[in-house]
Parts: sequence; C-alpha cells; structure tokens
Amino acid sequence: MKILLTTCSYQDTPGPHHELMEAQGWEVVRERGPLSEARMLELAEQQFDAFLCGDDAITCTVLEKCAPNLKVISKYGIGLDKIDLPVTKEMKIPVLFTPGVNHDTVAEHTMLLLLAITKNLVPSVNATKAGKWTRLTGYEVLGKRIGLIGLGRIGQEVAKRAHAFGMEIHGFGNYWPDDIAEEYRITRHHDLNGLFEASEIISPHTKLTPDSHHCVNAARLNLMPDNSWLVNTGRGELISQPDVIAALDSGKLAGYATDVLDEEPPPADHPLLHHEKVIVTPHIGSRTYESVPRQAMKSLTNLIHALSGEGECNCANGVV
Repeated sequence: MKILLTTCSYQDTPGPHHELMEAQGWEVVRERGPLSEARMLELAEQQFDAFLCGDDAITCTVLEKCAPNLKVISKYGIGLDKIDLPVTKEMKIPVLFTPGVNHDTVAEHTMLLLLAITKNLVPSVNATKAGKWTRLTGYEVLGKRIGLIGLGRIGQEVAKRAHAFGMEIHGFGNYWPDDIAEEYRITRHHDLNGLFEASEIISPHTKLTPDSHHCVNAARLNLMPDNSWLVNTGRGELISQPDVIAALDSGKLAGYATDVLDEEPPPADHPLLHHEKVIVTPHIGSRTYESVPRQAMKSLTNLIHALSGEGECNCANGVV
C-alpha cells in the first residue's frame, strides 16, 4: 500500500501512532500540508492507495486524477470542507474522520485567545520585552455576554469554561443539547441576528458550509455593541475578512483573536497579520501533546480498518 501522509501535527508529535504506522509495512510518502490543489495534482502522479490528510485541497480534479487507485481518505481531524464529499460519494471512496478527539483542547485555546485579546496580553508582553513598562488597561470577562455559533462538542466545552468564568452564555445552532443548556444557563437564539444583538463576544464553532460561509459579516457585526470582540477557532472562511477589518477600524470591534485564516499558511502581507487589534495563532488550537496522539491514532486506526475491511471506522460520507 502506498499512503500519502500530509498532516504536520501527526508527523511532528511523538506518540504510539508512529510505531503503529511503521508496523503496517506501507510505503509512506510524507509531505508538509496543507497542500494546494496544484501540489496534490503533482503528487497524484504517484497513484496512492490512500490519503491520511489534514486540510489539503482534495478537489474534484484531484480525485479524478487519483482514480482508480485511491481506495480511502482518512482525515486527521473533523473539518471536511476541503474535501469534495459529493464526488467521493459518487466515486465510492470512503472519507473517514475523527470526531470527539480534540474538543477540550480547542475549547482551551478559545478561552486563551479570549483572555489574551480582552486583557491586551500580546502588546503588553511585547512592550515589556522591548524594555518598556506600558501598563495597558484590559477588561474582565466576568459578566460579559458570549455568543456561541454551534453547540456541538467544542461549543459545549467552551460554554462550560465560559460558565466557570462567570460569563452570560448565548447560543445558536441546529443541534441543541437541552441538558447542557440548562446546566450552564445558555440562552437559546433561533436566528443569528438575535445572537449577535445579544452578544458582546462572538465565537463560531460550526462547520464550514455554504450556509455558514461568511456568517460573521458587516450586517451582523453592526448589531453588536461598540467595543465588542470576535474569537475564531473554527474556520477562517466563517468570517468576512474585509467586514471584520472594517469593524476593527471603526471601533465596532475592539479586537479579533483567531487561530484560523482564509489562507494557510498566509502570505507575509496578509492584512490580519499586522493589524494592531488582531491576534493570530498558526492553527494550533488542537495541537497539544495530549490531543495530537488521540487524533493520530484515530485517523490511523480508521485507515487500517478501512483497508483491511475489519473493525469499525468513522465514515463521514456514507461509503462503506
């Protein structure tokens, strides 16, 4: 079997997944993703039996070029928006993923970004390192109204942590866990406009779809009070970047803290990298020594089971 391995976290973090993969006797080609469509098309010449991938561009064109050798795609993680799922279903290529392995880690990173942006952590640290004693004034999150877009595993864990900080929690989503909402006093909103109107902080935790693309936009940001905040550990494309920049410049937003961008890795002149009200971390929300081995082992065992036809695997597109 010839396997394309592209996820950097999998490759960089120690754990039992390395030994298990080695034991399979596969030919493994290692690349540093996320890979563009152009690079995926170049690699397709090698005729892989399977991908163990991250956020690489697995488009219709890539899939067509990889047929008929490609037998399975195992996604390291839960976001499937970079994979053309309808085409994989049509071609009967199973797409596997790893739900339930990184929600705690991502929720922790969400709170990290929230505290950092509200308390001016980055400029304070940078000023001190530069020999200055610049004492900026920040904000408490106690009592602040946070709006969560999506109450799946990650959204629920953020709600638990926000509750511990004494925040007022608002939520919107098709999936609504009544027990969690009651325990952590989450106010339900049935439309996004209502959520934005009620919130001083917005944090999206929903998958990227045509409906959620640019769900954070100028019209909704204008419903929030002045001096609000936005935190994003979901997908860069959930926000309209020009609208967020305009809101930062006008004072509608006091800050934007994000772990994800529309282009990763970003070009040096990416407008969010140099904005004084923005914190960007390099998509590390799920990259911890605890979470990575969980995700890696799940994506690997999914792949082993799919190729052998034995054992259970998490299939996202209904192809078995």
